[in-house]
Amino acid sequence: MPIIVDIDVMLAKRKMSVGELADRVGITPANLAVLKNGRAKAVRFTTLNALCEILECQPGDLLRWEND
Repeated sequence: MPIIVDIDVMLAKRKMSVGELADRVGITPANLAVLKNGRAKAVRFTTLNALCEILECQPGDLLRWEND
């Protein structure tokens, strides 16, 4: 899939665990893992907003397009 999810990069920069981020966003760690591993088919704007707010970043810091 040409959309790459860089949540793990932002987690490392913020020294935050997946579990902590999931709790703060209000989603399950399993759902965050699906998104983080690029297996998600969609992401809600409310979830993206919460991720950006908590990680103090822009959507482009979490998602990028790469040509196959």
